[in-house]
Amino acid sequence: MSPPAGGAILRWSRPPALFMPHHIVQHPSVTELQQARRWMLERGEVPQGLIDESLCRSWQRSQCAGLSPMDLANEQPLCNGQDLRQALGRQHEFLAHARPVMEFVFDQMCGSGNLVVLSDARGLLLHSLGDPEFVDRADRVALRPGALWHEADRGTNAIGTALADQRPVVIHGAEHYLERNSFLTCAAAPVRTSSGRLQGVLDISGDHRSYHPHTFALVRSAARMIEDRLFHARHARDQILRLHHLPEGLGAVGEGLIALSDDGWVVGANALAQQWLGLDEAHIGSGTLDQLTGIQGRLMPPGKVMRLHAVGNRALYGRMEPRQRLVLNVPSRAPTSPTTDNEQTDQADPRLQEALSRARRVQTQGIAVLIQGESGSGKEVFARSLHADGDRAHKPFVAVNCAAIPETLIEAELFGYVGGAFTGARREGSPGRIREAHGGTLFLDEIGDMPLALQARLLRVLQDKVVMPLGGSKPHPVDFLLVCATHHKLREAVTQGRFREDLYYRLNGLTVTLPALRERHDFDSLVHGMLTQLCADMGRRPVERIHPGLMQAMSRYDWPGNLRQLHGLLRTVCALLDPDEHALDWHHLPDDMAEDLRASVSPADASPSDAIANPTGHPASAEANLRRLSDQAIHQVIQATQGNMSEAARRLGISRNTLYRRLKQTGH
Repeated sequence: MSPPAGGAILRWSRPPALFMPHHIVQHPSVTELQQARRWMLERGEVPQGLIDESLCRSWQRSQCAGLSPMDLANEQPLCNGQDLRQALGRQHEFLAHARPVMEFVFDQMCGSGNLVVLSDARGLLLHSLGDPEFVDRADRVALRPGALWHEADRGTNAIGTALADQRPVVIHGAEHYLERNSFLTCAAAPVRTSSGRLQGVLDISGDHRSYHPHTFALVRSAARMIEDRLFHARHARDQILRLHHLPEGLGAVGEGLIALSDDGWVVGANALAQQWLGLDEAHIGSGTLDQLTGIQGRLMPPGKVMRLHAVGNRALYGRMEPRQRLVLNVPSRAPTSPTTDNEQTDQADPRLQEALSRARRVQTQGIAVLIQGESGSGKEVFARSLHADGDRAHKPFVAVNCAAIPETLIEAELFGYVGGAFTGARREGSPGRIREAHGGTLFLDEIGDMPLALQARLLRVLQDKVVMPLGGSKPHPVDFLLVCATHHKLREAVTQGRFREDLYYRLNGLTVTLPALRERHDFDSLVHGMLTQLCADMGRRPVERIHPGLMQAMSRYDWPGNLRQLHGLLRTVCALLDPDEHALDWHHLPDDMAEDLRASVSPADASPSDAIANPTGHPASAEANLRRLSDQAIHQVIQATQGNMSEAARRLGISRNTLYRRLKQTGH
């Protein structure tokens, strides 16, 4: 759709109040923009009423940043590859939930010459999807991952201005401060966390000649979809109150969402719930639902739709969803176990539950927690669970792996730096991970690998509650809960002079030791829980059965890589299953892992069914026993189905191709 004659087009715009209704305003014409720009360059200001006030303020901010609108030789700020990789690591969850929405949006616009872009809260572009012909043009102005599009870097633009004003915006054509960007038309909307914190910006950019006003509505709706995905991931174990103006709207798109802790405190809310109930970032985590909204949440029976009160001239309905109980057993998040032929339990290992309970009690008093355990035993999962169930659940959880960051960079990564503090430093500097954790939880993984010099700096931060960035002169107050983890024996490291004794006692408010996987009492539940989640992530039907001999071998295996190794194996296995298979057997395993697992089962461990398969009583290899058991089960099912191969495959939980392959291997 081309703009009307004279360059004037209509756009949706939001007034300064965050949740006021949208109204229609008119873009200034090209002539008006040229006149306003000339006036600003000559006299340093724009005449009132010539262009929109918010656009005028953005131009003035750009001018104050020292940017020249006409200088085509201005450097286009880009971060280096390492900074981008670190940013992608920090924004992993944000990206994971944004990408499916971006793909959906791009599918709706594919072929129209547009680019869908995601940035973080600093204006750093993280991911993009676009039509090839427009991607090439966008690349000329560095509209690509790794580029910085804050107003201070690029002047007035939809991403940077949405960050500055913290509201959805459209920046069209010559409204861009830098003349080289005037071929663009861009619509952007902020993405917020359930605590109201700015997470990033979603943007749709295209050629200014193909502007369409519906793009603004699309980007706002897509940003809301991302926010709701983040909400559900963040509050999977909280009690959820769903809100809508229609009873039928509960559970559908466009509902309000409130997350409640066990004691009824509001720990999260999506944008619609904040709008309807008059909540903002200051309210989240500051009181109970009753105190903040007047809604008696504790009196609402789970699952029942109730009329709450009117918002304006419209009624508001609510339905309380039951809280999901925590099961600490999965490296990412804890799913419920499927219904299987084997007796299952969703109880976590009692030692973990006791450790979590003890850690919760001391952390409420601000006491540091030190987690010890083998690599891959779930130390970060434990720390995240501790954060999620605490009073600061709505605040940041910042994880830093002290062993994964080069020694030359870890100081800047932790403590931050001012612009120009060292060669290669970003112009705008960096707050550092410690300041990013302000108000929430700082998790220092592999703390035993922190260099001694930095241990002294960390101790000073813990003592003084302030952090001084590299090259800076102004200390910044910080308030966070500290959780550390290590597979080293820190007491021995202190004795050997590799770890500061004073820091050790500061970290060691309470030490909890996580059991290795081979020591866990909830192995079956772990396996089935992981399989359930992996199948869901891959979009396939759940695994309903596991070969009993395989399950026995897995439970007896040593698992040197602990939960991480188990999760990796099951992920591979799920990928190898045929689409219609729902049973896990030996032939699904990688060859090396199958060999290791078979070696873990001795003839003395054979079950009664193994004895039937080996009536002579002579020792046989575990591999042969398990193969005979599997073949015997296949032939019994074929007999029971009277040779109906499709039905036999369905009962066995394998595909017909797999069934025929197994029969061929046995010579039948």
